[in-house]
Amino acid sequence: MKLVLRRDISGIGKRGDIVDVADGHARNHLVPSGSAIIASAGVATQAASMRRSRDLRDAKDRESAESVAQRLVPIVITIPGRAGREGRLFGSITPSDLVAAVEQQAGVELDRHKLLSHEPIRSLGSHEVRVRLHPEVEFTLSIEVVPG
Repeated sequence: MKLVLRRDISGIGKRGDIVDVADGHARNHLVPSGSAIIASAGVATQAASMRRSRDLRDAKDRESAESVAQRLVPIVITIPGRAGREGRLFGSITPSDLVAAVEQQAGVELDRHKLLSHEPIRSLGSHEVRVRLHPEVEFTLSIEVVPG
């Protein structure tokens, strides 16, 4: 059955896409929940306007992500941590700690879920954390953990 998606659905498509899904999935889940509408001739123009607005929003999001990346790449975020003689921290630096430090030092508000495969930092020194703000914008954030 051909449907027009009214919101992004993982594994199926994005808002405004015309997709072909199993009849049962369409009748029992997508249409009753309001996630999709049955594609007809008049709905195709509505789908095109949904795609245009999605593309405009995506371009704006990409531009803002690129500007944030340009601000954060050249700086080193310094985080104080209590450590033993060997340089191992008592505890760790978590993604929430990183986000708070970035906001305090660079004035940029990040979502901790945008940090990629980040394990808590457990030692003093320099560390790098990958950040993906947009599917097309990914960069490395430099972190320096100092005795504090």
